[in-house]
Amino acid sequence: MSIYSINPATGKTVQSFPAQQDDTIKSILESAATAQPRWRSLDFSQRSACFNKLARLLRQSREKYAFLITEEMGKLLREASAEVEKCALACEYYAEHAATFLADEPIASDADRSYVSYQPLGVVFCIMPWNFPFWQVLRAAAPAMMAGNTVILKHASNVPRCSLALEEIFREAGFPENTFRSLLITSTQAEQVIASEHIAAVTLTGSEAAGRKVAAVAGSYLKKCVLELGGSDPFIILADTDVAVTASQAVTGRFQNMGQSCIAAKRFILVDTIADEFITHFRNLVSRLRHGDPMDSTTDIAPMARVDLRDDLHDQVERSISMGARLIAGGTFIETQGAYYAPTVLDRVRPGMPAFDEELFGPVAAFVRVRDVEEAIALANQSQFGLGASIWTKDITQGEAAAKKIHAGCTFVNGIVKSDPRLPFGGVKHSGFGRELSYHGIREFVNVKTVWIN
Repeated sequence: MSIYSINPATGKTVQSFPAQQDDTIKSILESAATAQPRWRSLDFSQRSACFNKLARLLRQSREKYAFLITEEMGKLLREASAEVEKCALACEYYAEHAATFLADEPIASDADRSYVSYQPLGVVFCIMPWNFPFWQVLRAAAPAMMAGNTVILKHASNVPRCSLALEEIFREAGFPENTFRSLLITSTQAEQVIASEHIAAVTLTGSEAAGRKVAAVAGSYLKKCVLELGGSDPFIILADTDVAVTASQAVTGRFQNMGQSCIAAKRFILVDTIADEFITHFRNLVSRLRHGDPMDSTTDIAPMARVDLRDDLHDQVERSISMGARLIAGGTFIETQGAYYAPTVLDRVRPGMPAFDEELFGPVAAFVRVRDVEEAIALANQSQFGLGASIWTKDITQGEAAAKKIHAGCTFVNGIVKSDPRLPFGGVKHSGFGRELSYHGIREFVNVKTVWIN
């Protein structure tokens, strides 16, 4: 079986790779397990030096890596460049703070001296998605490796060149051999990797369906896992918001990365008294978005990552319309080569429709009208997902009070939901469990060990 790198802007295959076979997989796993004790034995300053050099290399070759990301998964080149920079920042963040985050923690007890020690688990298996092919990997790998673990990466099958580039840059940065390895394997083969005696823990960013499978396999082998899954983030617009400003933010929140982000704004829940005015502003802004070559700096609308994903999204739109949603804009394929889909706006969306109940992983905005803030919160929480949410209002007290009532891993008041190395990231309900980033993330894949001395 082969793994293909296909340019979603042209539909053309750039390169193909044979899926690695069992003997190669076994050898890589053994190598990562053998390398881990040596990596663990290095002090934090030595690990930090590697990650600081990795950050420098990312910045030095930012244009090259941004081009690779855009060519392989289709996002705008400027967005890909920003992604590479964010990776460098994450590397520097953990290089600076890991020693503090994992320092022994004295705790008073009946012992003469007792404390908690944070010790690495071993080899962490990272199963990562295509939508942020560098960022998703490094936000998981940087804390796991600064904690003393080694990492095996199974990247999404449509970004094999990004996967190999990441392995190469770890090598160039001077990391000891086999501390970070990339596997080019299928999802079926990933199950045997989880089962391997060399794997201590698993982290997955992906779909709900993939999360269920990984959790089941990891659980059957009693292995720790962290899951960051889908989201259907509410973007709540209260009556006192600045309509023009918030509409502009809403367009950015929905259409960045072509809406292919777990924390993209997806359900726009707005108070009915301003709904018509807000949707008019939003639609006018959307009408100005220009589709084209994602390498072109004037392009706003890039292709989706794959044709099958575009087709699935279109099916969700059509089913929602058949159930009563009103099509305000888009809802069609863009007639050009590649996986392009027109920016789409749906109004009068209600629970029970795919546009409300399911994750819309692409450039579709679903508007839901409500009477007041109480109904907005109720509908925001009427979802199987609970990743992110945002609330837009001039009344900060009201916004903060509402934020505490939203069932989500994070809620932003007057800001687009985003990840930040300084803040914990993850979800509740069907959006997964566990946390990445911040000191919470680096403590996910360690043994929280009590030491008691008398």
